[in-house]
This record gives sequence, structure tokens and C-alpha cells, in this order.
Amino acid sequence: MSNKPLGFNAFTQSEDPEVETEALNIQQRLARKRSFAKNKAKIALGRKRAARKVASMDVLKKRAVKAARKKVALKLTKGIPSSELSMARKIDIEKKLESKKGKIQKIAKKLLPAIRKKELAKKQKKGTNEDDK
Repeated sequence: MSNKPLGFNAFTQSEDPEVETEALNIQQRLARKRSFAKNKAKIALGRKRAARKVASMDVLKKRAVKAARKKVALKLTKGIPSSELSMARKIDIEKKLESKKGKIQKIAKKLLPAIRKKELAKKQKKGTNEDDK
């Protein structure tokens, strides 16, 4: 394998969804922080491109799972957002979330129609704004 870094598309598509939800240790978190800081321009460009497109069902499912995980995490922390938690507490919450995968999937399934509706509304609103200009 070459030492050339991955492009944005290759990086985002190479990510395994199972790996994404695993609890990270402190070293892994710091490595991700450095990686995102280094690639922030590429990530911003990819985010901008993705914002113009209508999200696919896979993307919507990922968003639903993420929202469900956030909902369960908030319940575990008694309403304290993850940004205010220590790194050790975040790791602890991640481990607890791993054991609640079934519950998270159920919640995600219930959230999916609302997330899809929100996405469609956002795209319709964007289309009308362009017509006004």
C-alpha cells in the first residue's frame, strides 16, 4: 500500500459502520482529532457537496441511528450534553451504548420517517429560495 492519504470520498466510503460506533480510547480520540484538523478543508468541501444533494436512504438511516444514540446517551447522562462530559465519562457512555444496540435500532426505526420528512422539507425550502433570487 502507498503512503498517500485517502481522498475525502475514499475516506468516507472506507469507514465501516461497525467501527464508527465502537468506543474509542483516549489515544484514538486524539488521533481522530488530529486527522480531522488536518483534513478539515476536504471535509468542509465534501459536506458542501453533500448538502446540495438529496440524502440517500442509507444516509438517512445513519442519521436516524446517530439521533437515536444521542437520545439514549442524553437519557444515560440525565440530560447533560456530551460536550460537557469528561473524556472518561464519554468512553463509559459509549460502552453502555454498545450494549443497547437493539434499543437504539428500535428508536432509529421510529425516528426515520421524521428525519426523512425533515430532509425533504429542507430541500424543498432550498429550491424555493433559489427561485426567489
